[in-house]
Amino acid sequence: MKILFICTHNRCRSILAEAICNYYGGGLIQAISAGSSPAGHVHPLTLKTLIALNIPTENLTSQSWDSFEDTDIDYVITVCDKAANEACPVWFGKAKQVHWGLADPSAIEVSEESSEESSEESSEESSEEAINAAFSHTVEILQRRITQIKTWVQQELDADELCKRIQALASDT
Repeated sequence: MKILFICTHNRCRSILAEAICNYYGGGLIQAISAGSSPAGHVHPLTLKTLIALNIPTENLTSQSWDSFEDTDIDYVITVCDKAANEACPVWFGKAKQVHWGLADPSAIEVSEESSEESSEESSEESSEEAINAAFSHTVEILQRRITQIKTWVQQELDADELCKRIQALASDT
């Protein structure tokens, strides 16, 4: 099974999904990722998070979905709401399209109130902890979902049933 994970900028959530899927997919699932408007670089905290989990990062790049025009894809999974609302290229063809809305862990901001009440150093630590927690939460969700998909692929479910189940995973938060 081949999955294309899509996020607008292809620098955080879709990259995490690709790397985690390839790592936990056990060779049964091949993942790639792309964006409709790629940033051109992978977010540094995405790489840091994956490295901390010993998940390979060597081949991860922020790229356009046009890079995969000639690739046979079984599923296109959007992981951000903006990408889910964009017109997808016609070349996605027969690929089943699924949306998993995930919060962007790189967009976490610490409120001004909390930073006014604490020292600058303490505020920076709180901000870093919040961002790390957001990345960890996103990784945990993706690990659970992808592990479940792998189980279903091993069970050789028919395509329609598998698609329903993959879509239902969107509610796993």
